[in-house]
Amino acid sequence: MRALSIAATGMEAQQLNVEVISNNIANSSTTGFKASRAEFQDLLYQNMRTVGSESSDSGTILPSGLQVGLGVMPAATYRINTQGNITVTNNSLDLAINGRGFLQVQMPDGTTSYTRDGSLQLNATGQIVTADGYQIIPSITVPSTATSITVNSSGQVLATIAGQTSQQTLGQLQLATFINPVGLEAQGNNLLKQTDASGTPTTSNPGVNGTGTIIQGSLETSNVDTVTEITNLITAQRAYELNSKVINTADQMLNAANQMKA
Repeated sequence: MRALSIAATGMEAQQLNVEVISNNIANSSTTGFKASRAEFQDLLYQNMRTVGSESSDSGTILPSGLQVGLGVMPAATYRINTQGNITVTNNSLDLAINGRGFLQVQMPDGTTSYTRDGSLQLNATGQIVTADGYQIIPSITVPSTATSITVNSSGQVLATIAGQTSQQTLGQLQLATFINPVGLEAQGNNLLKQTDASGTPTTSNPGVNGTGTIIQGSLETSNVDTVTEITNLITAQRAYELNSKVINTADQMLNAANQMKA
């Protein structure tokens, strides 16, 4: 009976759906996190009567066919890149991106990763780094004599130096944008990696060429809507239960057929 295998694919699909939802909820407080949604496709169909085929010698055509679907399969987990809320922290090295774009991060193996997490810090030599100590690209070093740091909306980094009346320009932050940001591959640690699907990055100063602007002393929160996720979780649970009920029903039908006497 096909119903058993079809319902099994439905249960597996809803299990994956719940896993994606649970990851969204778990990261509802993760800085710059973008929620994902599971997407599914129907499986191949068994054609018992092919639609459009001739039903008689006179050339009459079947207006509809007889197809039986074989279930469902996961197709993708789509990252939803909507803007998260901006929360004020008053920390001078907390930088929120308001709009499109990613900060560029220099990885230990020399490759470049990308992030929306702007909770930056200084390392022992004064370089601006991520929470894991990875340098931001372009590299910017804050002198030990700096008494305050200012990052304007266009990404220019300035510092007030002890004994000087005017601010000193330390460097310029740049943001990377992609034609298809959904195609970036998540690496964990709030980092994303370029792929063939994302396309090559275009780097520019914040506020230029459609990129977002920088808000100092703030962070972008996760864009997870917990109410929506809980609703989706309930829907997935009900769908899982319905598929399990199909299996129970199919089992009862097979059992009844097995007990029939000639």
